[in-house]
Amino acid sequence: MNRSLDVLKKIYKPYRLTILGKATILNTTSGDFVVKESNDKNIKELFSYLNSRSFHNFPNLIDGNRNDVNVYEYVSGVVMPLEQKALDLIDIISNLHNKTTFYKMVTEDDFKKIYDNIKSNIVYLENYYNNLYEEIKKENYMSPSHYSLIRNIYKIFEALEFSSKELDNWFNLVKDQTKKRVCLIHNKLSLDHFIKSESEYLISWEEYRTDSPIMDLVKFYHQEYFNINFSVILSRYLEKVNLSDDEKKLFFILISIPQEISFTNNEFKDCEIVRKSLDYLFITENLMRPYYTIQEKD
Repeated sequence: MNRSLDVLKKIYKPYRLTILGKATILNTTSGDFVVKESNDKNIKELFSYLNSRSFHNFPNLIDGNRNDVNVYEYVSGVVMPLEQKALDLIDIISNLHNKTTFYKMVTEDDFKKIYDNIKSNIVYLENYYNNLYEEIKKENYMSPSHYSLIRNIYKIFEALEFSSKELDNWFNLVKDQTKKRVCLIHNKLSLDHFIKSESEYLISWEEYRTDSPIMDLVKFYHQEYFNINFSVILSRYLEKVNLSDDEKKLFFILISIPQEISFTNNEFKDCEIVRKSLDYLFITENLMRPYYTIQEKD
C-alpha cells in the first residue's frame, strides 16, 4: 500500500493525510478521499452488480483499477442516536437482501455440512467447559472471576443443550429441501460501517460474499448486542424480509452458542470477560423468549 499511497499523494496532492484504522484519508483542495487496501474481492465489480439490482447505498468508488488499493469518495456522517442509526442500517440491509436474493439448488449433504460444523463446535465447547469446571473445582481459593463463572456456569450448559437440540430440529426441517435462499451479504455489519448524511451508505465491503441472509444478522448481533435493543432491530428486519422457520431457527441457534472464555493473567480483565460472556447469554435469552413463547402457544 505504501508505494500506491505515494503515487496517490502525487496525483491528489493532499494538504492533510490522516490514518484511521485500516483507511487513509486524503484531504485535498478538490475533495476528500479514502484509500483502503484491496484484497481478492473485486469491489468495482461488486458495485456494478449492486447498481444493476437498484441498490445504491455504498460510497462512490473513485479508483478501483489498482491492484492493492481502492480509492473512495470520503463521506462524513451526522451524529445520531445509536438506536436510530441501527434502525436505518437494518432498513438498508433488508433492502440489500431482498434485492439480491435468489435460490440455489442444494442437497442433504449441503445441510449436513452445516449441521456437522455447528455440532462439532457445540461438542467442543461442552468438553471445554466441563474440563474448565473440573479444574476450577480443585482450587482451594477461587479467584473472583473463577467464582463468578462457577456460580453461573449452568447458563452456559443450558445454552449449549438448547443449541444442540435446536440444531437437530433444524436439520429435520431442512434435510429434504432441494433449494436454499441466498443473497449478497455485507459480512461486516456494525454501526461503525454505516454512515448517514444526505444519503445513507454502507462502507467496508471487503468481506462481502453470497450466503444466507441470517449471517449478516448474526454478525451484527455479535457486534452490537450490548449497545442496542436488538429485539426492535430484529422485529424491523422480519417485517421487511420474510425469513422461513428454518432460517429463523438457524439464526437463534447461532446466536445461542456461548463464546469460549479464555482467561488472562489480569484478574480485573478476567472478571470483565466472564461478566460480558454471561451478560451475552442473558441478553440473548431475553431476545429469543418471545419467539419461543409464541411457538409453544401455537
